[in-house]
Amino acid sequence: MGEQEKQKGNAPVDMNHILKARYDKLAEYQAAKEDPFEITKAEQTHHSTEIKENFKSLENQQVVIAGRILSKRVMGKASFMHLQDRDGRIQVYVSRESLGEEEYKKFKKLDLGDIVEVRGYVFETQMGEISVHGEKITLLSKSLYPLPEKFHGLTDTDTRYRQRYVDLIMNEDSRTVFMKRSQILREIRNFLAGRDFLEVETPMLVENAGGAAARPFETHYNALNEDVKLRISLELYLKRLIIGGMERVYEIGRVFRNEGIDTRHNPEFTLMELYQAYTDYEGMMELTESMFRYLAEKVCGTLHISYQGTPIDLESPFRRLTMTEAIKEYAGIDFDQIKTLEEARALAKEKEIAYEEHHGIGDIENLFFEEYCEEKLVQPTFIMDHPVEISPLTKKKPSDPSKVERFELFIYGREMANAYSELNDPIDQRERFKAQDALADAGDEEANHTDEDFLHAMEIGMPPTGGIGYGIDRLVMLLTDAASIRDVLLFPTMKSLDKKDEGKKGEEGEAGSSNTGFFTPNNKIDFSNVKIEPLFEETVDFETFSKSDFRAVKVKDCVPVAKSKKLLQFTLDDGSGSDRTILSGIHAYYEPEELIGKTLIAITNLPPRAMMGVESCGMLLSAINQKKDSDEEELHLLMVDNHIPAGAKLY
Repeated sequence: MGEQEKQKGNAPVDMNHILKARYDKLAEYQAAKEDPFEITKAEQTHHSTEIKENFKSLENQQVVIAGRILSKRVMGKASFMHLQDRDGRIQVYVSRESLGEEEYKKFKKLDLGDIVEVRGYVFETQMGEISVHGEKITLLSKSLYPLPEKFHGLTDTDTRYRQRYVDLIMNEDSRTVFMKRSQILREIRNFLAGRDFLEVETPMLVENAGGAAARPFETHYNALNEDVKLRISLELYLKRLIIGGMERVYEIGRVFRNEGIDTRHNPEFTLMELYQAYTDYEGMMELTESMFRYLAEKVCGTLHISYQGTPIDLESPFRRLTMTEAIKEYAGIDFDQIKTLEEARALAKEKEIAYEEHHGIGDIENLFFEEYCEEKLVQPTFIMDHPVEISPLTKKKPSDPSKVERFELFIYGREMANAYSELNDPIDQRERFKAQDALADAGDEEANHTDEDFLHAMEIGMPPTGGIGYGIDRLVMLLTDAASIRDVLLFPTMKSLDKKDEGKKGEEGEAGSSNTGFFTPNNKIDFSNVKIEPLFEETVDFETFSKSDFRAVKVKDCVPVAKSKKLLQFTLDDGSGSDRTILSGIHAYYEPEELIGKTLIAITNLPPRAMMGVESCGMLLSAINQKKDSDEEELHLLMVDNHIPAGAKLY
């Protein structure tokens, strides 16, 4: 049995003892000239799934498998273990008779997590399980740190994302998602190859990060002594290739946007953009609809999928609505009748839609669309003909120059693709770049900037072109039924742990534990530069105070509230069995991703309050102080030990 299987009840695990035992075993192997780390390869002939699927032809045949021991059951002269390889798990039967006395003793000393090679023949047990009868077992790599307890796996989301290697070992669902992600990328390439597209690569470090409305990351070329930016899109270089005559090109690659982190956004993500000469946004709609159906058939085996419990129909023709039609349908407002900026602003104020001073009519129309329409677009819907103000690289509609030939595909209330009839008029493009420069000068950090080399390329001549961008991560989320973007990114962006605490043994904890701030002795924290608000002099009677229901709540999800720079929307487990929503104006102090999985304190019996169109049911408690000799305020959410269950009442 493994070390953790021996633990009784809730008795604490003596990790130092476990680690010492494993290191001692390694020393024994090395002393016996059997150091597993000197082995350079294994003679693997088959994988687990291959054996199970081809049992009839492989029965009683010799095979060599390799993988990690996930379970082991020793029963005197015979034992069983489960080995996990790339494809899954397979049972191995081991007997003293087959291995011999000495080798069987070595087998019994193996730990869960060890990586071994097994030579033997394929058979079926009396219980009907296809297995390998082991005749020789070789230790290939010694696991020096134990895996999580096998019956519970790795369930803490923060640890799963930080230690993806452990997550992939322990959680079959996680492995399946990433196998499917690889399949999705492969099938996208197959689909586009069938349409004569060329896959290309363009620069990641650029002088001018254009092609999208986003704040870039900045870095520096030492060799050139120049500041550069990480790309925020693939657009402008791919269009240069269209101008160069390549006609059909695409790129799948990482882009980088210096923005928020939540369940649908990661600062670095995978984008696919493609451009096709001699077509328009109608051609991009046909390509998109066809590709989504192709991928669903290949990856899911059906055109009727389910996402988070909601049926999604990819078989029926995707619905098509203009943005103006959508707002009219879902909000009862016709922006075709709004003729002046003053009218648009007055309407926004009436409907409590927050806008900025530099926003035009089109910007405000887009804010109405985001507020009233997006979340209602559950089945696949193309939203077309956006305002020109929010589409600086798109060709205008000849019938209405205030609109552009653009569409966004929405599924489950989320944007899945963004496409244009690409602007190919260099004179018009220069004017739109000028407008973007003016926005940048006014403080808009997401505005595009004039790209003279791109304009020069356009002056040489660009054919009519359709272009589209797909967020690959959101596409993978849809086809794997993943709730969070972190579940489809092997290594999502996470806030760094305190490096001072990593790998050190603190006064309160074991080696390797990270300091969460809990139980830190006060003499380790410098409070000398903190100013505390004076205590209230007024008293409150006990009966009034005792009516407040203070509860421990666990953060299931946390996202920024659209159109608000301050508010975060929390989805909380309060122990009742139903999710609780609370909004809190603390975005200046916390990014959403660092709060998911934490246990907080909330007042749960306050009447609901409507905030930005969302009902907030309760209040999260925070501690606030000011820095001395400063107007700067610090805020700290009250976080408690995660061992406290959701719904626990505070007295």
